[in-house]
Amino acid sequence: MDTIAGEWIMKGCRRTDKDCLHSPEDLLEQVMKIGFLPLFSNDIPGFSVEEHTPAEDWWMGDPAKDPWAWRQVLASNAFVAYGKFFDRKAGFVSKEWFARFANYRRDGYDYEGMYEDGKMTSRCKRIMDILELNEDAAGLGLLTCEIKRRAALEKGFEGAMTELQMKTFLIMSDFRQRRNKRGEEYGWHVAELMTPETKWGYDAVNGCKESPEESWSRIMGQIRKYYPKTDDRAVQKVLGIRK
Repeated sequence: MDTIAGEWIMKGCRRTDKDCLHSPEDLLEQVMKIGFLPLFSNDIPGFSVEEHTPAEDWWMGDPAKDPWAWRQVLASNAFVAYGKFFDRKAGFVSKEWFARFANYRRDGYDYEGMYEDGKMTSRCKRIMDILELNEDAAGLGLLTCEIKRRAALEKGFEGAMTELQMKTFLIMSDFRQRRNKRGEEYGWHVAELMTPETKWGYDAVNGCKESPEESWSRIMGQIRKYYPKTDDRAVQKVLGIRK
């Protein structure tokens, strides 16, 4: 996506292109094939949902055709995680590859150890504490607005939520409407967040037996397999956490 004169310009494809995605099922197949895929265009040409869907279909409100609506479908899928995993922007990671992302980005830490070593802010820890995690890092799934209310955070809340997703401690697990005091749903659909351990179990997320460096090498190799002309700097920006 480019911004020209204050207007978003989507880098879409033609509907007749052979690699055009036409449905959430097509998108799921693509995510499972590569293992991970950003929602919007980035420094790796072709590595996004945006570049493989018609620009005119975005934000049109038709769940069958609108890629913006597909993220709601895939967020609750049993084999995919959705969240801000790519240079602080949204995208998808398959269950198969998520353990490698977590292994590399957490670098051997749980969130409490990361906080104690000064690698996580107090805002991030307050958010994680609210999810009432057990010893397996499984806990609640809460709407963004509810997390913000319980954390009593105004300044820095969005940044902390993004940082936790980039470090793979949180995922967007669903999109739901809020409920009023009578239990009636209302308004826009809001993201529900939880730990990946809550969705998949501790071993599925933390069972990677590689070193963080080996996980990074495998992630890099997967990108090279599908996007061989990409330079290392672009991969590090989109997929890594710059240190």
